Amino acid sequence: MPTSHPIPRAASRPTGPTTLPDALTLEVVELIGEVVARFYEDYEDAAAGHSLTGAQARLLSLLSLEPLPMRRLAQKLKCEPSNVTGIVDRLESRGLVERRPDPADRRVKLAAATDEGRQIARGLRESLRFAREPLAGLAEEERLALRGLLHRMLTTDGDRT
Repeated sequence: MPTSHPIPRAASRPTGPTTLPDALTLEVVELIGEVVARFYEDYEDAAAGHSLTGAQARLLSLLSLEPLPMRRLAQKLKCEPSNVTGIVDRLESRGLVERRPDPADRRVKLAAATDEGRQIARGLRESLRFAREPLAGLAEEERLALRGLLHRMLTTDGDRT
């Protein structure tokens, strides 16, 4: 006679948007929120050390990787293009960012970090203790797994990528 296996409680619950989150999900969400809050707090402190706002520092860090059109910067920073224009104006007045024509479409202006801007962005990355120290405690395999899980969370959130 086959042995019956009871269905685990979590598996017997309906899934979907009407299902309340379980305790583990709530804890994971809370931990993600705490990680994000601590990262931004550390980022704000690092930015202040360079007389920058957090938004200016994030924009400068993005531009230190590659020049970007203003609209793409707005998408990455999750803000309006007019806000990006103001941030770029302030960074440009300090000599940290410059505007240049896009070689692929001269109607489009790219924002690009200057040498001094890239140097400050490097200093910002080096001073981010929270982002670096907890990850340093993870093996490369664990960091790769975490990255994969985070990407998966972002890509399974409907159209919000």
